[in-house]
Amino acid sequence: MADIAVIDYGMGNLRSVSKALEHVAPDASIVVTSDPGVIAGAARVVFPGVGAMPDCMKELELRGLRQAVLDAAQAKPFLGICLGMQMLFEFSEEGGVPGLGILPGKVVRFPADAMVDAHGEKLKVPHMGWNQVHQAVAHPLWQGIAPEARFYFVHSYYVEAGESSLIAAYSHYPFAFTCAVARANVFAVQFHPEKSQTAGLQLLANFSRWDGATN
Repeated sequence: MADIAVIDYGMGNLRSVSKALEHVAPDASIVVTSDPGVIAGAARVVFPGVGAMPDCMKELELRGLRQAVLDAAQAKPFLGICLGMQMLFEFSEEGGVPGLGILPGKVVRFPADAMVDAHGEKLKVPHMGWNQVHQAVAHPLWQGIAPEARFYFVHSYYVEAGESSLIAAYSHYPFAFTCAVARANVFAVQFHPEKSQTAGLQLLANFSRWDGATN
């Protein structure tokens, strides 16, 4: 049985995620897999994703992995990253596609008319680069991470959580948007911890030891 399964549905930044996990948890068995049985048997599951939401959902279905993701999110410590966070929600404006519906809420695009900074300069979409993450709740995955540490982002869409209790952190671009969510054994982030140096590695190290409890 693997300690951590990284779900491979053809769309994730799998090598950098698995290498980062190997770095922070050298004694753990980490597998990149598209096998539902391996995912079901793993102690913890990471659900990464890059690209477009419609393509991600399509590949998940084609590879027969939808149910494996739903089951993992119900039963064990589960970490969603970037598109792997957005796909947990009910609907995305990107392609007008339904998500997995594990969490209430929707995914929306940064609105063009609001993308202006405090000096009146136009902000680019996608939101790309380092940005401060403001922790909204205490959580085991924030352990050892400064309350306003910086993480690396690449995204054009963001989550509007259907329940405020889901929000684990927010960032600003230029307005506040949800960049991490948590409920029970599920934790998911819009940023890329595998590309976020010390803070990101700490989050992954915390996940490698997390038992799924919220305190």
